[in-house]
Amino acid sequence: MGADFAGLAKLYRDTLFNDVIPFWEKHSVDREAGGYFSCLDREGNVFDTDKFMWMQCRQVWTFSMLYNEVEKNEQWLKIAKNGADFLAKHGMDEGGNWYFSLDRHGNPLIVPYNIYSDCDACIAYSQYAKATGDKKMREIALNTFRNIMRRKDDPKGKWSKGIAGTRDLRELGPAVTLIITTLDLEWMLDEKELNDILDMCIKEVFEAHNPERNLLYEWTPKSGERPDCFDGRLILPGHGIEGMWYVMSAAGRRGDKELIKKCTDIILSEIEFGWDKEFGGIYYFLDIKGHPPLQLEWDRKLWWVHLETLVSFAMGYLLTGRKELWEWFEKVHEWTWSHFPDPEYGEWWGYLDRQGRVFLPIKGGKFKGCFHLPRALHKCRKIFTELADKHGRRYSTCP
Repeated sequence: MGADFAGLAKLYRDTLFNDVIPFWEKHSVDREAGGYFSCLDREGNVFDTDKFMWMQCRQVWTFSMLYNEVEKNEQWLKIAKNGADFLAKHGMDEGGNWYFSLDRHGNPLIVPYNIYSDCDACIAYSQYAKATGDKKMREIALNTFRNIMRRKDDPKGKWSKGIAGTRDLRELGPAVTLIITTLDLEWMLDEKELNDILDMCIKEVFEAHNPERNLLYEWTPKSGERPDCFDGRLILPGHGIEGMWYVMSAAGRRGDKELIKKCTDIILSEIEFGWDKEFGGIYYFLDIKGHPPLQLEWDRKLWWVHLETLVSFAMGYLLTGRKELWEWFEKVHEWTWSHFPDPEYGEWWGYLDRQGRVFLPIKGGKFKGCFHLPRALHKCRKIFTELADKHGRRYSTCP
């Protein structure tokens, strides 16, 4: 079985720098009010000017990260500054909590009702501070991180809809997200704090583990037995797979082969469970017992699910050389690249129906922006470059 790692590195690199990044450079930057437009139609036309914090912060992160890791491109840094300055002025309430959304000119629209906005702001200002050396921006990153740690056990706080003491469930998302957030801040944290937080988050992630099925639940009871209800049975295969490459990043840093093996076992179980055997691609939401999921979009095929799966299987293969990981990478790669890219207007579709047809003809919106696609292309490009250097520039024979 041959693998053209050099060819894959070129494909992912060229797509990132000749297609995806130019699309966002051309269409998304709000040079009048600051920040970015994320609601873009197929051709890049703006169809809504509201500014959603996840998308704003993630675009600051993307362009700052590329500046730090790829090339000292002043245009990239200028685009990052356009968002960083706007958000530093408008993005937080008086307590330093990050809003969910703003209008075009920075007036807050939705309260800071969970910590995901804060996590995205944290990594954005970490990368931007690293790029610029700006002490104020570094302070924003650190203050936001401290605020996240203060809120992590009750991430929604007063905005939670649940009744305390009746069905107290902990979401998988905060622990998973905090792993990659903490790793992004590695350059400004001391080693003990870094490892203590990673240990805590990894422990919480695996408290969501079903050992019989080797899957990760999306919701876990804080105490007592798992409830037999929609939330208690919910599996998001793409989220579990994404979370495992976050954990693998921490495990690889420590050389923890046992933890890496555990992560790769889980992603193999997640993909077997989540793969649509009739039409291909990965389901969005599933019930572990096979009951109908609550979410009406359960059978949609989403861009981020497939992209994070590509990163996870490529990383897993790099770290272990397991044949079955590479076989699944190739299968997901073929389906992803034959369905999501838009060869006519560039960038990728985000939302497909079960059969793989375009469901929403947009390139960005409230939850899709300049993040998952460029991050995955960049991560995979780096992995394939390393594999090509390790096994030979042209072909490698997988074990």
